[in-house]
Amino acid sequence: MILYNLRCEKDHLFETWFRESAAYDAQAAAGDIQCPVCGSIKVEKAIMAPRVAKSAGRNRSAPADTAAKTPAPAETGVTGITAKAVREVAQSAKLRRTLLDLRRQVEENFDYVGPEFAEEARKIHYGETEERAIYGETSDDDAQALEEEGVSVRRIPWLPRDSS
Repeated sequence: MILYNLRCEKDHLFETWFRESAAYDAQAAAGDIQCPVCGSIKVEKAIMAPRVAKSAGRNRSAPADTAAKTPAPAETGVTGITAKAVREVAQSAKLRRTLLDLRRQVEENFDYVGPEFAEEARKIHYGETEERAIYGETSDDDAQALEEEGVSVRRIPWLPRDSS
């Protein structure tokens, strides 16, 4: 597995795992990689700090989280990477994990109604069918009409699941 730092055309930084370098190349060419912040599919590899494994003889009594810490830019030996960029990559990765977790929770606990979302939401709101948590797709116009009718709806940035 390879972890790449990626940057979209709007300079959002994020990271994604790939099985191999060729998997990144194929997915990037097909437009399958999407920025978790803005949804852009125009992405490129960003500067990355190498992760060098320590030798087998290192002190085994060190806390586990010490080895997992991201090195400070000065420690990486890579020039051009800033502390701000490292923080942005970490924040983007955290946001992506949060949105993917939210997607999982919605899929496990809500009823999928597909493109019938607006119609089903109205039925629930007006008591024509049982009240339950639903999710699906609807147009911007239908979502706005639902809000104007007093039907509470929320949009969630729906990230594709990682296929790598």
